[in-house]
Amino acid sequence: MAKHKSYKYLPSQMADNLRDLGIAVRKQMNGGMQGLHRSPAFGSSVEFAEYRSYVQGDPIQRIDWTVYARTDKYVIRRFHDEVNIRAHILLDTSESMTYKEKGKISKMEYGCYLAACIMYMMINQGDSAGLITFGDDIREVYEPAGTFAGLRPMLLGLEEIKPQGQSNIENALHKAAELVKGRAFVVLISDMLQDPREILRGVGHLCYDGKDVTVFHIMDPGEFRLPDEGLIEVEFLETHDRMNVDIAEFRELYLQRIREYMDEVRIGCTKEGADYLLVDTTSDLHDVLRRRAVLS
Repeated sequence: MAKHKSYKYLPSQMADNLRDLGIAVRKQMNGGMQGLHRSPAFGSSVEFAEYRSYVQGDPIQRIDWTVYARTDKYVIRRFHDEVNIRAHILLDTSESMTYKEKGKISKMEYGCYLAACIMYMMINQGDSAGLITFGDDIREVYEPAGTFAGLRPMLLGLEEIKPQGQSNIENALHKAAELVKGRAFVVLISDMLQDPREILRGVGHLCYDGKDVTVFHIMDPGEFRLPDEGLIEVEFLETHDRMNVDIAEFRELYLQRIREYMDEVRIGCTKEGADYLLVDTTSDLHDVLRRRAVLS
């Protein structure tokens, strides 16, 4: 990527800090390009190609311990039959993502940073990444690119996002399952503000279709931490309806419902076969990405 160009959601220092991280997948992938992951045909008869340095997120069993014993360096054996992983980032751009109370940035901004980082990481490790934005329907589709030049339109597209309207996550995921052909790595970035049963039907569609799915559930700390007392005005971001409520009258009930909702989404995603990470907008991005790396 050209050093002279500064991107809002991928500043150069942030990109440099990601070079030691990698993202691996659990499911076998199909493809024709060389990359960092096994194809279904991987086996002892596959021709050895070269070594590369180990990065966090690579399966530990891929380390060549013989080389480590000689050089004290962790390396991974690469084979000619290894394939490129196509990653598709599904980014929620509904109006509820504009929420910002306790965090320094909105859920939308945090989601854009996260999307940019993951796409950069995938391309940096020899794979490809694309971007799909959605609200109540699919909005923008960027086909996967395997070069930093190809990443540029997606990074610029993130800067142009204007969150609006309500979200229909289930509908968007069903359509994404049709758009994303074959086996692929799919990352959902959303505040998940929909009936969990509906969301999980969409997540399940992707998983059952052979996709390797990771869900990043983004929340602002203000959504699950309330003051003990006081009168607050509540605005429903997607409808703009407002009402004044006394915190003391509903605080415990609200917090209980939030916990139940988060548990339902988390447990449901796991049952469907997706990796699930809850993050808030004050979480360090590098730490969040490390959490995803160790899941593989």
